[in-house]
Amino acid sequence: MAYRALRNALFTLPPEGAHTLAEIALRFARKSPFVLPAIASRCVVYDPALKQTILGLDFQNPVTIAAGFDKNATMIAPLAALGFGAIEVGTITPKPQNGNAKPRLWRHIAQKSMQNAMGFNNDGLKAVVNRLRKLTPFAVPIGVNLGKNKTTPNEKALDDYRVGLEATAEVADYLVFNLSSPNTPALRDLQSETFVGDLFDMARSKTQKPIFLKIAPDLEPSEAIKISIKAVEKGAKGIIAANTTNDYSLIDASAANGGGLSGAVLSEKSRKLFAALSSELFGKTTLISSGGIMDENEAWQRIKLGASLIQVFTGFIYGGYAFAKTINEGIIEKMKAEGFNHIGEAIGSGR
Repeated sequence: MAYRALRNALFTLPPEGAHTLAEIALRFARKSPFVLPAIASRCVVYDPALKQTILGLDFQNPVTIAAGFDKNATMIAPLAALGFGAIEVGTITPKPQNGNAKPRLWRHIAQKSMQNAMGFNNDGLKAVVNRLRKLTPFAVPIGVNLGKNKTTPNEKALDDYRVGLEATAEVADYLVFNLSSPNTPALRDLQSETFVGDLFDMARSKTQKPIFLKIAPDLEPSEAIKISIKAVEKGAKGIIAANTTNDYSLIDASAANGGGLSGAVLSEKSRKLFAALSSELFGKTTLISSGGIMDENEAWQRIKLGASLIQVFTGFIYGGYAFAKTINEGIIEKMKAEGFNHIGEAIGSGR
């Protein structure tokens, strides 16, 4: 109830302004020696039934924050105190960039959804790496989501991902190649078996850190499977499905002014793509589900479909500061109700 009142107040502000205000508040909390422990005591769920070691990394719970919320690695400690099992920062590009022209972020409140055309606005590799270097090692895994600069043509895109990988490998626990944002022109054209093969061939020679491929929900399932299989064959340690969608048929016509849709309108589309991927790749690689996870029921469905971890963003915006706690406690209740003693027993059980 308290967050609902706060959310209503924040929703009177333009979406990007509200996000900036939230960032300022979280950064302020980080500087206080008392605030973060107090937040953590209310929001972090400690239960051995949720703990997993995945690719050598320890996750206290499966609810992670997707890239896009903390673009510049300025909110890691506060987000961990809010109960997230991992923090993924970015998307980071080699050079700083301002992103697309404003307005570039919209709410669809009735549909519990968001629409963003941000365009990889970020401080660039140097600034982000310097921040991460001060935190490493951190209490929860930190992922870095990598993209290419808008001005980099696709024929030079491999160079941008190589530069990003070389700069961040030492400060990230895992990395993500983002080829799936709809907000950088022609970026999704890189979602091909050829480019993905070249990308992971390059990556294998640079680091042993786990690297994931994040794909778009708008791919045909057969194409998504082929691309994902190629990535795994070439050394990807997992697939994140999926990013935002530019399928504007999911929402009213006013949405068709650019950018990707996230939130409740994406739930079914993302779930169906994830189920298709899991049918081919479960047990062969690590699968992470993202897109439209708005409550514990959707989270539980994704876990039973084969997700070792889930990523949230828009659900956090609508659900509030205790969102991770709500999801984690809901997962524990569902595990008990269905007779699972550990989350590992539930993952993939509903395929």
